Parts: sequence; C-alpha cells; structure tokens
Amino acid sequence: MTTQVGSTMPVHEEPYSGPLLDVRDLHVEFKTRDGVARAVNGVNYSVSAGETLAVLGESGSGKSVTAQAIMGILDMPPARIPQGEILFRGKDMLTMGREERRQIRGQRIAMIFQDALSSLNPVLTVGYQLGEMYRAHHGTDRKEAKAKAIELMERVRIPAAAERVGDYPHQFSGGMRQRIMIAMALALEPDLIIADEPTTALDVTVQAQVMDLLAELQSEYHMGLILITHDLGVVADVADKIAVMYAGRIVETAPVHDLYAAPAHPYTRGLLDSIPRLDQKGQELYAIKGLPPNLMRIPPGCAFNPRCPRAQEICRREVPRLFEVTGDNDSPVPGRGSACFFWKETLHDADDA
Repeated sequence: MTTQVGSTMPVHEEPYSGPLLDVRDLHVEFKTRDGVARAVNGVNYSVSAGETLAVLGESGSGKSVTAQAIMGILDMPPARIPQGEILFRGKDMLTMGREERRQIRGQRIAMIFQDALSSLNPVLTVGYQLGEMYRAHHGTDRKEAKAKAIELMERVRIPAAAERVGDYPHQFSGGMRQRIMIAMALALEPDLIIADEPTTALDVTVQAQVMDLLAELQSEYHMGLILITHDLGVVADVADKIAVMYAGRIVETAPVHDLYAAPAHPYTRGLLDSIPRLDQKGQELYAIKGLPPNLMRIPPGCAFNPRCPRAQEICRREVPRLFEVTGDNDSPVPGRGSACFFWKETLHDADDA
C-alpha cells in the first residue's frame, strides 16, 4: 500500500508475492582522471518484507555505492551503471522516469545515512526537517507537520519531544541525532529502509540502543531492512541473512547463525577472527594481512587472493563463481553461497578450531 502525493488516502496495489527488492548483476563504475574504478562488480541480493539483510565488508568493498545506486543518488557522471537491474516490487527502477523514481525514494524506500550531523541541515530545526517530509509528499500544512514531527520524535524515544522539536541538530547528542535520522526514514512508513552504518562513531551502549530500536520498528512496521556495516558484532542479533562484500562482489551469503557458526570464505573468517573476544583478554587482536585492492587495478582471479592464506594458482587465474554450499549430507543449505574454490576446507576450519 502506498500514498498519493498531496493526499493521505492510500492507494491499493495488486498483491505482490516476490521480494521487495531484487538486485541483479549490478555493476557501478566511476570514471576518474587516473582510470575507471569498478566499485560494484555483479552484485546480486534480495530482501523481502519483514526481513533484515546485513551487508558486510571493509571500507571500499562497494556496500554504500550499491545502496546509493538503489536510491538513485549517485552523481552521474562520474558514476555509471553499465549493466544490471534494481527491481522494486518487480519493476526495474533503472528504467523508470525521474518522477516515478522520486515517488519511490523516501515514500517507498528510505535511507538512514551514517553521519547524522552532516546529513541534517544545521540551520533548520529538526522539527522543520521532519515535517518537510509530510509537506513535500502529502501537502500537509505547517501546524500538522509539526505535530507529526513531535509524534515521530516520541516514536523513536527522544525525551521531551514537544519541547525539543524547535532545537537544531547540534543541540542533540550523536545517539539522538541518529534517532532523528531514523524518524525521518520512518516518516512516510516506507516498505524498505536502507541503514548505512547507522551506529558509526557511537559508543557501544548507544549502538545497542539504536540497533534495538531499528529491530523493534522493523518488526512493528513489517518493513524490509538492509543494514550496511563493517562490524559483524553489530548485526548478530538483528539480521536474518548476511551478504559479505569484497572488491565490489558478494563473496559469501548465509543465514546469520550459519555464517557465525562456520564461515565458508576465508575473508569472512578473517572478519570474524578480528572481532575482540572476552576469552582472549591480553592477546594480540587478529588482523587480515594487506589492504583491500585498488578498484582501478583489481587483481586477476579472486580479488582476495593477495591477502588469502589459502590462495593457490587457480585463485590467481580464475574468478570464482558463488558456489552453492552444502551441509554434512551434501544437500544444499538454503541461502548459503561462497565465492571460493576452497569453501569446503574453509567451512571445516570451524570444526577444527
């Protein structure tokens, strides 16, 4: 169900049984003075209503660029999408006109950006910025928009919302600003929210509060949620499934508990091993050797091979497809895939640990 611009009356849609969002073979590249940076290289993932997908990976892996392509907010040029599909409720947004896509952005798909202070306008009150969503999309008057803003601030548990609706972004703490960003995303009750590093620069306690709030709201509104992060510890209790990205490709997919129990890609194992653990107090933290590749000079074969402890000649020569991961009885595990020639050996590392 959606809402017409300038009206609060719902428009009933035909029932749709597929995923809310289905990204297929998406490629994004940036033309620079030094060459072409291939930021996204054939990404495939989907998310359904009520489902949470966590997209993990180091900085530069293509997580945020994929999200920006979905939202249609890439600067083009220098960005270019040479191929791929971004299907929202079965319709390819890449072939839509500007106005049709604008109706989806914010109203059907909303995004929470990682830096709330720079994302919010410093010279406008938070109440004005929250109310602007209703004024722009529903033609709401100022008084009603302010009331809606207060309601949203209360919904994300900002204390004394009625008194603080006239405050400016710098008057709020980092955690409260992030709650305001969540409130903006929720304003039009979208079908899907993309949260890009929503807990960056927040202390651990506030991180937990923000993640709990997101999970509660996602469950209440039955929205799809894409959670982009580099921190595996953040998503363990909120995600249903995980897609791990490296050098613009998805290298592993799995239900969240399966991935934590036994990763099937050396890169995922490295990310898990780098999480601080209470039983390793006083020991040196593990770090994956080397650096992510230059996106203008991605190594041949598997992009992770220069950093991979398992790399062999085939890894330097061929790009691995996303292999179907099987269980103990050799039957496919639903939702599990690994872009590694030696996924079986990596999977069994967990048994030997």
